[in-house]
Amino acid sequence: MIKGRQPEFKRNTNLEKLLYEINSLLIGVEKKVIKKYKKPKYPVLLVVGGPRTGSTLMMQWIASLNIFAYPTNLLSRFYAAPYIGAKIQLMLTNPDYNFRDEINNFGNNFCFKSNLGKTKGVLEPNDFWYFWRRFIPNKVPRYLTKNEEKKVNKKRLLSEIAGLENVFKKPFAMKGMILEQNLHLLDSIFGKVVFLNLKRHPFYNIQSLIESRLKFFGDLNKWYSIRPKQFKKLIKLNPIKQVAGQVYFKNKAIEEGLARIEKKKYLNVDYEKFCENPKKIFIKIKSKYEEQGYKANWKYAGPNKFDSANRIRISHKDVVKIIEAYQEISGEQISV
Repeated sequence: MIKGRQPEFKRNTNLEKLLYEINSLLIGVEKKVIKKYKKPKYPVLLVVGGPRTGSTLMMQWIASLNIFAYPTNLLSRFYAAPYIGAKIQLMLTNPDYNFRDEINNFGNNFCFKSNLGKTKGVLEPNDFWYFWRRFIPNKVPRYLTKNEEKKVNKKRLLSEIAGLENVFKKPFAMKGMILEQNLHLLDSIFGKVVFLNLKRHPFYNIQSLIESRLKFFGDLNKWYSIRPKQFKKLIKLNPIKQVAGQVYFKNKAIEEGLARIEKKKYLNVDYEKFCENPKKIFIKIKSKYEEQGYKANWKYAGPNKFDSANRIRISHKDVVKIIEAYQEISGEQISV
């Protein structure tokens, strides 16, 4: 459990207890019903790229296309019984199961807004971390050693994603950042997969992560989100250098991971270009699915563009500190 959260981000302990009780009651049935599902039929779409790269906006966009199934805020509450949760979600939210408007207020208009990755709305996308953590030995997003990789419950993970796919009759999409430093592992598990690697200008990525530390903890010195392999060395540096290293090394780890994977299984996406022309990214995703043998008869019906959040919100002095820290860590020069 992450300590020191600001009040806004503290967990609701009563809700946690209730969800634990519900999932404990359902998990036995879940195990029985998903035995017949072995692996997903379609390639799984996994959004990677690290925190503050636009991953939540990307998932909201993906959800709004009505082409993919995805973990919703409602489904996330059934983290240990997602197949049953998916059936309940259909019952409550799908118009096909609406009886005389008994329950008709579960719609979603996708406002494309979030607060440190948290969305509002029953059908808005959720990070699904509680689901992921059931299959892996790590609680925070970090690199897994070879011995830790062996502990991942691959069979059950495949089975549950396949079950969700079967309920919704669509390819499944979700964030895969909790294991994005072990992409070869995810590739070996799913086989059919499309990694959507989001990249953001390093300065704005660093600035946003610094802001996240202050917003989430109220303390610039506390680490937020993904821990690269170099975490133990980075944590000894000042906060700005920590974040600069976090951005550089997680990007490097992803690039190295993708280099070991077939090109038809991944797509690099610049956050800035996505905001400028999301339809272009849609066409590329469609192409990746077709390269893997899935006939994607999709038509684009999403927004023409998004407003980029890339704005300088700090003093000139701090801008210089970020640029210098990133150059020291990476050996690369950046400008804004």
